[in-house]
Amino acid sequence: MITSDTDRRRQGHRPGYKAAAGVFAIGMMGTTLPTPLYGLYRQQIGFSELTVTVVFAVYAVGVITALLIAGGFSDVLGRRPVLLCALALAALSALCFLFEGGLPLLYVGRVLSGFSAGLLSGTGTATVLDLAPSGRRARAALAATAANMGGLGLGPLVSGFLAQYAPWPLKLPFVVHLVLVAIAVAVTCLLPETVHHTGFRPPLRPQGMTVPAEVRGVFAPCALAAFAGFSLLGLFTAVAPAFLAQTLGEHNLAVVGAVVFCVFGASTCGQVLMGRVGARRALPGGCLVLVTGLLVIGVSLLVTSFPVLLVGAVTGGVGQGMAFRAGLTAVSSAAPEAQRGATISAFFVVAYVGISLPVVGVGALTEALGVRDAGLVFAGCAVLLVTAVGLRVTRHPPRDL
Repeated sequence: MITSDTDRRRQGHRPGYKAAAGVFAIGMMGTTLPTPLYGLYRQQIGFSELTVTVVFAVYAVGVITALLIAGGFSDVLGRRPVLLCALALAALSALCFLFEGGLPLLYVGRVLSGFSAGLLSGTGTATVLDLAPSGRRARAALAATAANMGGLGLGPLVSGFLAQYAPWPLKLPFVVHLVLVAIAVAVTCLLPETVHHTGFRPPLRPQGMTVPAEVRGVFAPCALAAFAGFSLLGLFTAVAPAFLAQTLGEHNLAVVGAVVFCVFGASTCGQVLMGRVGARRALPGGCLVLVTGLLVIGVSLLVTSFPVLLVGAVTGGVGQGMAFRAGLTAVSSAAPEAQRGATISAFFVVAYVGISLPVVGVGALTEALGVRDAGLVFAGCAVLLVTAVGLRVTRHPPRDL
């Protein structure tokens, strides 16, 4: 069972939900560190844009596998052991990139990074929520989603800057991350454990897609909105650097990292905005803003304009953040405490399917159509999907919003 508020007060001298959010952000940061570096890897190793998207998809497969197999493990083992395991996998991933000598270690590193992100997505969110004092659940939900998106955004920002202006562009970002992971491990060891079992502990077994019956009515529309929003994040994480370099002639890695950071930063701003407009309006409203961003991105591809692309990225990121936080808030609130970690993990499974499948499709289209036309096809398909989701949640809003 989860610890009571009295237990939390007794442990008040120990790090709380803000520290847990910091650990969450550091872990997620490692998953996007390679984003601005793919061009350098292409020069060093020699592979196509399709291979870049496959490397990215391997990461997503790792995320989904970890969520399906171990999504509910923290409900049984406790939050802290699973967080430590996730950080250990993040460190192993960084070591693979430090010693890479070709595609095999890149693939291994991305799979390990995916496993780490899969464990962190559900467990990190649940830990932050568990450690929040009574009356601060809304702040904790924002801290969890902001840590997720903020960490993902910091990865390309930090690695792009270091690769452009510091020595050892393919090594130093991962050395820095290993240092941060060591700090996160120390903080995690100090976090209070919030999961305790009286009597017989439930068996540890793969949970698959665990969505309790009482949550399904809320889960379906919220997960569809997450799928649509994460497809935009996948596009910018895997394909936008190539578009910036090949179509716009922007080869500064710090700029590439900053553009990707803008998308995730805008997502965090959208999550803050959701708190002001309310979850019921934020879910369909976020879809509307996301559609607008996708349309602007399509225009930027047609007119080959960097400023227009940036406006579309920020607009789409805001819409994604609004819809994502609204959906996660509804799902986590509706989930029973004993199955919260597994339910949140199922929510992220759908989101990461959205971040992987469309990206691989764009990579395949790039081989035949080029980066710009493939991006236009993606933008058109995404607009149709997000519009359909927006209409669905407008006509039939989840009952818990």
